[in-house]
Amino acid sequence: MARRRRKKQSDVSAGGLMGAVLLVLIIMGAVAGYFYLREKSKQFPPLDAEYCPTTGPTSVTAVLLDTTDPIADITKVDLKRQFQKSVADVERGGLIEVYALTDREGALTRTYRGCNPGDGADADELVSNRKRIQKRWEDGFNKPLQDIGEQLGEGSEGNQSPIMAGIQRIVVESFSDAKLEDRSKTLIVASDMVEHTAAFSIYKSGTDYAAFEKSSASDKFRSPLDGVGVKVFAFQRENTKLLKELPDFWLKWVTANGGEWIGYERLVGVE
Repeated sequence: MARRRRKKQSDVSAGGLMGAVLLVLIIMGAVAGYFYLREKSKQFPPLDAEYCPTTGPTSVTAVLLDTTDPIADITKVDLKRQFQKSVADVERGGLIEVYALTDREGALTRTYRGCNPGDGADADELVSNRKRIQKRWEDGFNKPLQDIGEQLGEGSEGNQSPIMAGIQRIVVESFSDAKLEDRSKTLIVASDMVEHTAAFSIYKSGTDYAAFEKSSASDKFRSPLDGVGVKVFAFQRENTKLLKELPDFWLKWVTANGGEWIGYERLVGVE
């Protein structure tokens, strides 16, 4: 009977070493995979009912649309273009709120509030469902804002145009949340920018800022715009003098209230 060959000690040691190395490699791969999936999952953090990160929005953009007076058809087209561009600029996790200005001081109509949940273009199928993410973005963010864009400029003539009161309301309701304290804040105003209330009216006093400061509106409509960037899309009226003077008036008002003046852009068309 043939004698069974004993394994050399060196063979046993080599096999054990290779097994240990393989085990270490498996463990390292598992750990690396865990951290990879964890980092990937952070790209789409848990969201609340408004599609905002549960830790709070990454930024906030508020849009104030003046519906107190009708505008020209071509102005509606330009406004829609600018609105869609502003929506596209909202980052994933960024909050957007859309308000319609009424002729009652501080009485706004909020037509949309929600965050951009991301469209799934860069979603990893290993940790998320790309089709589900895309549908959520389309149904909850893109389509509602597109619908608003289609209805822009459908205003009716009002008794007042309380633009400052509308901005004041947005500052208090949209920008004062503690979760937004260190977040980027942007206010977009689409209006003819002709303030007209009992406290102060540009129709009566023109764009004389000294006259405004002496009026009761100066204190009544004071708005803490610290940390807020303000951009204006202006509807043009036939009064060419006002067209030239309005930007400077509103620049003074925004900076006096601590805001950052991003710009003043006239939309095409004249009503």
